[in-house]
Amino acid sequence: MSWVVVVDSGGGNIGSVRYALERLGARSILSADPATIASADRVILPGVGAAAPAMARLRERGLVDPIRRLQQPLLGICLGMQLLYESSEEGEVECLGLLPGRITRLQPGPGVRVPHMGWNFLDKCETPTGAPGLLTGIGERDQAYFVHSYAAPLTSDTLASTSYGRAFTAVAGRGRCYGAQFHPERSAAVGSRLLANFLALEA
Repeated sequence: MSWVVVVDSGGGNIGSVRYALERLGARSILSADPATIASADRVILPGVGAAAPAMARLRERGLVDPIRRLQQPLLGICLGMQLLYESSEEGEVECLGLLPGRITRLQPGPGVRVPHMGWNFLDKCETPTGAPGLLTGIGERDQAYFVHSYAAPLTSDTLASTSYGRAFTAVAGRGRCYGAQFHPERSAAVGSRLLANFLALEA
């Protein structure tokens, strides 16, 4: 059974993430203690809100460097995924720098309201880097639930993309670092499968 630490980053989705893990048989604890986080089999960085306050909380709790040094699988969810990148246009803040790229705001337009809220299709990349096992059983045009105003660019680390006004990264992976822009805990079977795949990745 996997032992998962959910980083206490102050995100409003922490409880639902832990419940989703519990349904999959994973033992999770909520912690902001660097030593506890470092000792976990896997780590999840959730997040809801804005990038600058979220990074400020991580700095206040002394978690920036410990998260950067993690060797076990790490999954960022929603804002947590955005924090994995080098910087964010939201608050002009430096982020964790585990994935190259800058988070930028989605632009409203005809039929495009910001924030992006609701179900959207996933497109799998043809030549994903990282570990394709994260998307095992998740097919092209499957749907996931999104709530966000900022998004990551398409890069060589993009494992799956989606489009809302423009194409952006929906799932990313590099080494043992992964991110999901959508909310797995609110994405029914697709989200449950992604979390199960994360729990099954080699630690």
